[in-house]
Amino acid sequence: MTQASDTVAVAPVGRSKGRLNQRVIAPWLFLAPGLFMFAVYVLWPILQSITLSLYDWNGLYNQDGEFTGTFIGMGNYAELMIDPAFETSLWNNLKWLVLYMLALPIGLFIAIFLNQTVTGIRLYKSLFFFPFVISQVVVGLMFAWFYAPNFGLLYILTEWMTGKGIAILADPDLVTYGIIAAGLWPQIAYVMILYLTGLNNVAPDQIEAARLDGAKGWRMLWYVVLPQLRPATFIAVIVTVIGALRSFDLVSIMTNGGPFGSSRILSYYMYEKALSEYGFRMGYGAAIAVVLFAIMMVFISGFIWKMWRDEKER
Repeated sequence: MTQASDTVAVAPVGRSKGRLNQRVIAPWLFLAPGLFMFAVYVLWPILQSITLSLYDWNGLYNQDGEFTGTFIGMGNYAELMIDPAFETSLWNNLKWLVLYMLALPIGLFIAIFLNQTVTGIRLYKSLFFFPFVISQVVVGLMFAWFYAPNFGLLYILTEWMTGKGIAILADPDLVTYGIIAAGLWPQIAYVMILYLTGLNNVAPDQIEAARLDGAKGWRMLWYVVLPQLRPATFIAVIVTVIGALRSFDLVSIMTNGGPFGSSRILSYYMYEKALSEYGFRMGYGAAIAVVLFAIMMVFISGFIWKMWRDEKER
């Protein structure tokens, strides 16, 4: 009798431990394929880029397949500090970051406008959604024609209004802003989609309660709607920062970094140094990539920390 009672008492403990182990192990089993892909295709290339940035290498191996790079430590980074082309690219990237953030408020207000139940609203949504589905290459070509001297629509309008047309892509002081405007067009559409999705999840009972309390307009938006759009805002900031820092295609299509290198950004300068006919300096290009990655992580990590702190204080 004593043995039987001991067996009965031990069995539930064993089962509970088995269930606990399943709960601990099962999530990791589901995450394992994604973590493996992330490690192979994201973390490993990052580590390789950091390592390569410490070498002077032309991208070639010798006849035995051996690496021919020369270790120079922080030499590439020291050269970056005195490189005027890198300084121009860095300042242009900061302009992209600051001005690209305009996509958030503009996308939000368009989303609020489109979040209505009126006749024809689906047509309006389709028109505003259209820029998002266009390739960046097509966007670059369209805006290059839009800005083109002599026959571009903007050039003709400014010539008609002021008597002298403005060739934006040929002006070193305006070219970066012209390319940013081209990039903002599809980026605003993307942010608008994110906020439209978020607005569909806003609790209607909170809206009604706020209306009963007399909240409307800006007060309603600031105190009731925006707090419920934090997840959408988080994603919008992340994709906007990444979009601002990786706008290689627009610069390549519209100006090739010109005129006189004035529209270069870090990603395009990295390509010039590492892969174009002017470069084949893989280590120097990797150093530029590491700097670009560091800037991206500073902005994204700072925003994630702020979001976490705000959620913790609630």
